[in-house]
Amino acid sequence: MTAELVRGQNHPLSQVRLEVRVSAGKPIVAGATLSDEQGRVRGVEWVAHPGAPTLPGLEVSRQAAADHRLAFDLDALSEAVHRVSVLLALPSGVGGPVRFGAVAAPFVAVTGLDGSEVASYTVTGLDAESAVVALELYRRQGVWKVRAVGQGYAGGLAELLTDQGLPEAQQLASSINEAVVQGLARSVAPPPSRTPDADRSRQAATSATGGDQPYAAPPQGTPGNVSPPQSPYDASGAQGATAPQTDYPAGPAQADPSAATQASAAGVGGPVDYSHPGRQNAAPPPPPPTAPPTPPGQPALPVAGDATGWSMEERLYNQVWGMFEDLARTTAAYRSAVDFADSRMEQELDKVLSDPRSRIGGQGDAAREAAQAKHAQLVDQARAALDRDLAQLRAESDVVEPALPAAFARWDNPVWHGYRVPMEVPMAVRLGDLRLPESDSLGIPMLVRLPLERGLWIDSGRAGLSDSLADSDELRRLAVDTAVSHAGRLLAIHPAGEFTVHVIDPAGSAASSLAPLVRSGVLDSAPAVGAAGVADVLARLTQRVDLVGMAVRGGVADSLPPDLDTAEQLLIVNDFPHGFDDRAVTQLRYLADEGPAVGVHLMMVADREDAEAYGPLLDPLWRSLLRLTPVPDDHLADPWVGHAWTYDPGLVPPGSQVLDQVLTQVTEARRSWNR
Repeated sequence: MTAELVRGQNHPLSQVRLEVRVSAGKPIVAGATLSDEQGRVRGVEWVAHPGAPTLPGLEVSRQAAADHRLAFDLDALSEAVHRVSVLLALPSGVGGPVRFGAVAAPFVAVTGLDGSEVASYTVTGLDAESAVVALELYRRQGVWKVRAVGQGYAGGLAELLTDQGLPEAQQLASSINEAVVQGLARSVAPPPSRTPDADRSRQAATSATGGDQPYAAPPQGTPGNVSPPQSPYDASGAQGATAPQTDYPAGPAQADPSAATQASAAGVGGPVDYSHPGRQNAAPPPPPPTAPPTPPGQPALPVAGDATGWSMEERLYNQVWGMFEDLARTTAAYRSAVDFADSRMEQELDKVLSDPRSRIGGQGDAAREAAQAKHAQLVDQARAALDRDLAQLRAESDVVEPALPAAFARWDNPVWHGYRVPMEVPMAVRLGDLRLPESDSLGIPMLVRLPLERGLWIDSGRAGLSDSLADSDELRRLAVDTAVSHAGRLLAIHPAGEFTVHVIDPAGSAASSLAPLVRSGVLDSAPAVGAAGVADVLARLTQRVDLVGMAVRGGVADSLPPDLDTAEQLLIVNDFPHGFDDRAVTQLRYLADEGPAVGVHLMMVADREDAEAYGPLLDPLWRSLLRLTPVPDDHLADPWVGHAWTYDPGLVPPGSQVLDQVLTQVTEARRSWNR
């Protein structure tokens, strides 16, 4: 079972021949240093880097790349070596990013030689740093362990190596960068050959957005009052073709809209090509061919998993985010083309009207008709290109949706009828669908990376909804149903005993909606009611955050009390702020801020207007949470291309028993695990 590490956490290694796999989304440098018992690097011969990639028991990549595989044989290391640090750095002087805050959070996994993951760590929280110690493998009392470090250095490799006690740090950092610059050309794969039809959506997207800009988790991307890049989703996120997770990339460059129109319309009338040449240039191994060869002259059929990645789950994740980006780009190209057509028609009409002689009579009418006809032609061309791209994406969605694993699938997907409690935590979870007005029938799964880096806020109020319900009580009920649906999914996709849910319902108003969680037995205790119940739950979770936080910061995560529940914790709070005094509100804010880093997550079901009495005191709380709605609403903003995405919560179908059946299996698995 894979250990998902947080900063400072360690994990024992049961084997000595290992690989460390790195995925960063942008070309980076990967290396390693050997340290003695005092943590000191004795000389340049104890550093493996692209210029000197091989040491006894250790080999690293020879050039900068978006993905790396570092090989280790810990038994072959010298007896004087007690620690191996895995280093990541951004190459300098090559025109790429100069700080990790501008790229997706690097993902590092320790695996066996067969590719099975032993432990993984997503290096989050970086900003101005250009070099980082991601992991360290260290020997203690004859046993090797791995620790998630995540220590960044704004001064780059020179500062990092100096901190490890290497006198020649500056000279070595310079020689490493020279080796990287010399080998950088070899790290960029040649682009695949493309036909005009095969690349038509990306041509239109490039004209409209100024190029193919990956997301920087969200995501994290993830829309809303979110992050990132991560994507419009989550600041965490994304990666690969992904994103949405953390910080978004800068807005697209402005281009001539007429170019977008011409590019979008260039392939009108030809066959639709469902292949994805733009997704085959990353470092992970390409997906195996799963479709029969396409006859010459016929468009390729869509294939589930048609993206890069180490596993089918990762390939599907990257493919979904590729679909999200394709829909965003093609819609942006269409809107840009329509705006250009409108602007051009206005200019031509203004020119006609500016001459008094042409305002009346046949000449003026002819000019107006010509301007309107040109406008209609440009809009029709743009719409034809959009329809072709949407047809491609719909065909791909029809193939991908049935192939998604439970964590990525809708509740009406047949995969839930064959559900079994998993043995590993998935890389992401589906929280609903995203749509755009031009393609309302096409929904893109909203995938958020795990573990969650932000709390969730299910908004039970009517303020701000584009389609408000008349009955506020019905809206509150749907909000709790949405929370239960998300909580049930999170319970179902985690291994037995690795996810715990707590519920605070001060007035007991959500009893009917919470029934699936209560009657299935997945809750360790009944929902807390009254002020006393609120205080008890918050006190226990606050204490847990304090203990784990101190242990992680002190590097003694293995010294936690043996009776401490190490599972991920989710707190569902309904009807806030009813039953909360000032102390409880402060504790809740503390959990929202500090909890995610140590495995305590918050899901609020609340109407912000109910908490108006607190004024601006709670503004940081609302901003820290990802706002979701119980009904479709276009509140998720995407700064990347300026879209407002409509979020659809994707609830359990009415009358379906799938949630009860899944939660029953989760309960049975937990009982077996506790025996």
